[in-house]
Amino acid sequence: MKPGWWVGAVAVLVSASGCDTGLPSPDFERMLDQQKARPYRAESELPEGMVMQPPPAGTAPYRAQADRRLRLEHPARMTGRDASGADLAEVPLPVTPALLERGRHHFEILCAACHGLQGDGLSEVARHMDERKPPSLIDGRVRGFAAGRIFRVIGEGYGLMPSYARVLEPSARWAVVGYVRALQLSQAVALSSLPPPLRREAEAGLP
Repeated sequence: MKPGWWVGAVAVLVSASGCDTGLPSPDFERMLDQQKARPYRAESELPEGMVMQPPPAGTAPYRAQADRRLRLEHPARMTGRDASGADLAEVPLPVTPALLERGRHHFEILCAACHGLQGDGLSEVARHMDERKPPSLIDGRVRGFAAGRIFRVIGEGYGLMPSYARVLEPSARWAVVGYVRALQLSQAVALSSLPPPLRREAEAGLP
């Protein structure tokens, strides 16, 4: 069977791909201007007279339902405080490798830009913050914070730091707290307290 016409067309396209054909390059910005429905645009064909429609009666977003259940079953996990109003001393979730990995993921995306990958407050963003630099999370003062206080700072914001409650659900905030605790421990643990194999590895890395 002889090759079809498409074989020749492909050959022409391949040979032309490395040279200037004189044709305009694709303008991907035009995708922003294409016809589309915007949420608050009037639309007479829809019940509410606009594109965006309310959710069906009696429904709630999944996250809202999960948060409500967590608030009822484990109120301290939602607030970071116990029944007396005191900050929880420790993370109220099992601190597993999976939790710490989740915390590391969120920390490196949301926190490290200001606080540094090591949590030491050294970052390019921090270097250009003249009004108030982000604190080190591994110094003695912050190491003395209760876990619940760190959780509340993430959720409520503090100083120039905004709230991350909209992007981190409570369990994710606790994962970040657990990872911050791991960073603090990694920077402050005494060599003498390490198991012998880890102590030798740490000593080998010292100047």
